[in-house]
Amino acid sequence: MTTDSFDRIKMPPGFWEGLRQLGIAPQDVARKAGLPLTIISEPAVNTAQYYAIWQAYSDLAGDIAQGMIKLATIYETAKYPPTVLATYHARDYRDALQRMVRYKQLCPPESLRMSENGEECAITLEWLVADQSCPPLLVGITLAFLLELGRRGTGQPLTARAVEFTQPMGDMHALEAYFGCQVRTDADHNRLTLHRNDLDRPFLTYNEQLLEILTPALDRTLDEHQGSRSVSDMAKWIMKRSLSGGRPDIRTVAKELGMSDRTLQRRLTDENTSFNHLLTQARHEQARMYLADASLDIKEVAFLIGYEDQNSFYRAFRAWEGDTPAHWRSAHAETHDEDASTPADRPDFH
Repeated sequence: MTTDSFDRIKMPPGFWEGLRQLGIAPQDVARKAGLPLTIISEPAVNTAQYYAIWQAYSDLAGDIAQGMIKLATIYETAKYPPTVLATYHARDYRDALQRMVRYKQLCPPESLRMSENGEECAITLEWLVADQSCPPLLVGITLAFLLELGRRGTGQPLTARAVEFTQPMGDMHALEAYFGCQVRTDADHNRLTLHRNDLDRPFLTYNEQLLEILTPALDRTLDEHQGSRSVSDMAKWIMKRSLSGGRPDIRTVAKELGMSDRTLQRRLTDENTSFNHLLTQARHEQARMYLADASLDIKEVAFLIGYEDQNSFYRAFRAWEGDTPAHWRSAHAETHDEDASTPADRPDFH
């Protein structure tokens, strides 16, 4: 998947209506985000605009946790897009979550990973661009909605087993009251852990006839979406998601793509590349992106792209850019400042 594919993100249909119900004017959000008022009627926005809109709502809402909970609970079911309707009308909670994970592939810039183990079901949220630029409220409402889906579908006041966030999330008492469990805010992942036995609860909203219409259409769209991407693009996308956990290996990437490592090697060879070449590209591209974020120190950047040894990162970066990470960052910052001071070079959001 290329970066360009993240730059057409559909705003949830009920988002602006939900703001109105909370007494927040969409125009105020647009102005706070520094975007033209026409953004309210745009069917899709780019990643920067998407984050800016959510951050603006967060700022206007005041407390992150309160803003997240209010919007998650007030959101009207009738405003759900088809990808979410297919989860709301699923057979049971497990079916709903599995559909959510599958169809999230049609809704960048986030993805979900679900695993069941023992008495737990963990759903990890991953961002396809730098986590640091994502508004905490957007992270929170994404996980809250997964629990909200279960509550609405089953008609039961379900609680989570555990909730983890990587960033501060505001009113902890409100968060723990909403999720019904302890909430961590210094975690390594953004993750919702559910009680596994809740996944067998049937949905009162189950609609077999509607699913017979929605599922084939969504599956066709997903197949077309995946078919339009090369194997190398998809492999590199998976690598970028996995870098902070260490150096991803070919078996892990192949498994996520649904093929053997030998098949993946052959497909990459057919596309005139290799696993190691893609891994180097993924690290290089992510390094440039993370270094552009001045809030990250260079040691953190090295870790985020899978280097345990900072010196190894320095050597690799010199090979890529012919410069040290610190010098590259300084030069990039100077260029960015010059661009920001020139009106003609500012991004055009119209």
